[in-house]
Amino acid sequence: MRTVILLLLGVHLAYAGTHSLKYFYTAVSGDIDFPEFTIVGLVDEGQFMYFDSNIKRVVPKTEWMRQKEGADYWDGETQTATGTHQNFRNNIQVAKERFNHSTGVHSFQFMYGCQLDDDGSTRGYWQYGYDGDDFISFDKSTLTWTAPNAQAVITKKKWDDDKAGNEYQKTYLENECIEWLKKYVGYGKDTLERKDAPEVFLLQKDPSSPVLCQATGFYPSNIMMTWQKNKEDHYEDVAVGTTLPNIDGTFQKTITLNPEEWKNNKEAYRCVVQHVGAAQDIVVTVKDIRSNPGSDNTIAIVVGCLVAVAAVLAAIVGLVLWKRSNGYGKASTKDSDSENSDQQLSQVTSK
Repeated sequence: MRTVILLLLGVHLAYAGTHSLKYFYTAVSGDIDFPEFTIVGLVDEGQFMYFDSNIKRVVPKTEWMRQKEGADYWDGETQTATGTHQNFRNNIQVAKERFNHSTGVHSFQFMYGCQLDDDGSTRGYWQYGYDGDDFISFDKSTLTWTAPNAQAVITKKKWDDDKAGNEYQKTYLENECIEWLKKYVGYGKDTLERKDAPEVFLLQKDPSSPVLCQATGFYPSNIMMTWQKNKEDHYEDVAVGTTLPNIDGTFQKTITLNPEEWKNNKEAYRCVVQHVGAAQDIVVTVKDIRSNPGSDNTIAIVVGCLVAVAAVLAAIVGLVLWKRSNGYGKASTKDSDSENSDQQLSQVTSK
């Protein structure tokens, strides 16, 4: 029986005037129906390039990238990605040894990128993860590495000593990455700087089910959704969902309310949505719940979310909630040899 596990990206959402560039490299081992290695590139949380070990080619995922970059660009990126695949095949095996994992499905990830805010300030991300947890991350302010678990301490000690490599990473995050981000935003300005307001509606499978407030079709991805009781923000028995991509490049998000909270006082509860594309708050009250949507409707929403994530992220593995990172990385080799335990990764930064 195949297990399908989606990669959920715990990323910073793009505010109006904020742009971001991120890459996710994922190696997978175990009995699972996904490519052994994938690269997903995101501009403002939308996929613009993709590579996996099955197709063996970096391909554009937006029309503006197809139009702006020619064969030389894609051939160069493919060559880099192919070499990186071999490194990550080694990385995941070493990580499994360190965690004493010989069977099962496992993932090793590298995420890097940068963010440019409308006030000119920047951020940089450069981080490795294993099975959805942080493994080691770079702090560019101190030029040191943070190891949240014992298995990464060997790596931290060696990488902290690589002063030249750490200076390079800091420079990359603060300069080269930002320049590529500006270039890509320029390519796709008409798409990336648009402001599409969300459509908001309430759904409920049956009277005993939670009420689902769903916003969909919005862009950019940052959105504020709250349940209110008597016009005051209400947090009890409320679950906030993850912002997910739609296949058309827009986004969707849900926030649910336990029916015990409102069923005897429907007039008091409402869902309030704020988005840069909407001139004013969008307010939907509980009395506006779509009547008897039925299980098919509810299932359609869930499946729609899964299909969107799978399409945009190629259904990469691991129950992963990840944070941040960027660029020039290194990989561990033999855990038993402290001098050789951290082989340097080849240059893996994409343009």
